[in-house]
Order: sequence, then structure tokens, then C-alpha cells
Amino acid sequence: MHPSEVLFQGKRQPLLLPACDHYCGTEKLMLKSMALQQELGPLFDITFDCEDGAAAGDEPAHAQLVVRLLNDEGNRHNRIGVRVHDVSSPFFEADIAVIVGGAAARLAYVVLPKVDSTADVMRAIDLINQHAAKAGRTDLPVHVLIETHGALRDAYNIAALPQVECLSFGIMDFVSAHYGAIPGAAMRTPGQFTHPLVVRAKLEMVAACHAHGKVPSHNVTTEIRDTAVVANDAQRAAAEFGFTRMWSIHPDQIKPIIKAFTPRLSEVNEATNILTEAINANWGPIAQHGRLHDRASYRYYWTVLQRARLAGLGLPDAAAALLGQDPHTEAT
Repeated sequence: MHPSEVLFQGKRQPLLLPACDHYCGTEKLMLKSMALQQELGPLFDITFDCEDGAAAGDEPAHAQLVVRLLNDEGNRHNRIGVRVHDVSSPFFEADIAVIVGGAAARLAYVVLPKVDSTADVMRAIDLINQHAAKAGRTDLPVHVLIETHGALRDAYNIAALPQVECLSFGIMDFVSAHYGAIPGAAMRTPGQFTHPLVVRAKLEMVAACHAHGKVPSHNVTTEIRDTAVVANDAQRAAAEFGFTRMWSIHPDQIKPIIKAFTPRLSEVNEATNILTEAINANWGPIAQHGRLHDRASYRYYWTVLQRARLAGLGLPDAAAALLGQDPHTEAT
């Protein structure tokens, strides 16, 4: 049996996605992002934006542009998603009809912004599935932005929906929804990691994701020139809050985000040694460096190797052999 079968005993493993989700909303930036993805490989996702990050006033043409680029040969890895207009927008249904209907086979996921309840998400998924089915696609992944009071209230139930694979925290809309009760400084560091209401929201969303094996994605860093700020935010999001993915809004943010979420080589080596010994012990308990390990910790170290592979980290031969061809969690 493959290690994933042993460690998870036939249960669905937690989802893993590339650590960086790069947003872009103009043709120039979309093409630039696609070129960078071709250069680096599928180490990061791209989200074409039809909502806040796109210009207003030409929505039908923008949706057609998204379809054209999704179906272009430049979409080499099929790791490009789209953020559509919110479910209450007059452009929402048209976005779904045009984009899902025209590029379902090449679309990585659909991002739903500003939902206010589980019911909103379910209605959106029903519409997505109608158009996807006509295009020959089933179970198109859905990502949901948690940026309203209602979405935060329902985060646990939203994460439980089978087709939802990621929840993203939308800090600017969330702070704005408090109409001045949360200061603007809480949209950025250090306030975004210290203000009690923001901390509570992030932790509740992340906990909902991990309870259902889904991916929690951290909000954008608005600082686009100082990559040290981006790296610090990404490190804190991962180490202190349990996020496993983060937005980018500028190409210079992509590499610092990926690096912050990638296991260190020392962690990979440790995971490799522990799992190798575990296999030799037929997955029974082992002692290494005076510490006990069993299947509970083996699952953690198995995830370390998977995350390292997904980030494109050069793996030791023994680690690559351990990963093999995992039937459940192939790297994208």
C-alpha cells in the first residue's frame, strides 16, 4: 500500500494547493502573469479578476477576454482560476455563463466574493454546475471569500461543502464592514495580526478549513515595493495562524510568498528519515533522537514532503521515492 493509504486509512486527505494565489485584472497583467507561470512552472496559481481588481464599465468584454486567455496555449498548466462578480451583482450570472460555459475544461476554480451565507454559496455552485455540465465538466472547484459577517458566521458550513476547496480571507472588505469600529491600520501589519476582531475572524476561518481538510488562504499584503514586508506577513500567516496559502497582487510578491510557505530542507530531511524508519517498522512506533513517533506524527511529516514537492523544492532521492506516484494527491 502507498504511504498515503496507510496513514489516512482510505479517508480523504487534506487538500493541498500551490501556496501563492496571484490576482490580476487587466489583459497586460494577465499575460505577464501567464508568462511568469510558464517560466516558474505551476508553483503558483493565477486568478483572473472580474471583480474589484478589474476596471468597471466593460464587463461583458472582460469576461470574453478571460475565456480567450484561459483557452490560450499560454495556459500551459491549467492552474488559472477566475474571481467572478458577487452573487448579488447583475453581472454574476453572465460571468458564470460566459466563463464557465466557454472555458470549463481549462478553468482551475471559480472564486466567489462577498457571499453572505452558506445558501449563497450553494446557489452559486448550482449555477456553476449547470454551465459546467453543459461544457462537459463536473465538480469544478470553488473558492469562497470570507469577507462579510454572514460568511464568517457560516464559515464552518461553507468549508464543509464538498465542491469548496479553499476559503480566502478578504481583510479590506471585512474591516470596512465594521464602519470604523476597526481602524484602517488593521488592514495591514502589525494590526492585522493583533486586532482582536481580525484575529478572531482569521482563526475561525482557518479552523473551519482544517476541520474539513480544505485550504485557508491569507489576505493580500498591500505593500508592493518592500518584499520584506510581504515575506514577514506570509511567515506570520503560516507560523502563527495556520494558513497554507496567500494572495499576491504584484509579481514581486510571488517568490517571497512561496518561500515562506515552503518547508525548509532541514524539515524535509527530518521527514524523510522519520518516514523511512516508519516504513522499516511497518508503520509502528519508532524512537528517533529521543522522541517517540507514531502514525499521528507520520501524517504531519508526510504532509511536509507533499508541500515541498508542490513548491518545487528539490527533494532528496529518498523523499522522492517515498512520494512515488501518490494516487490521491498528485502535484499539479
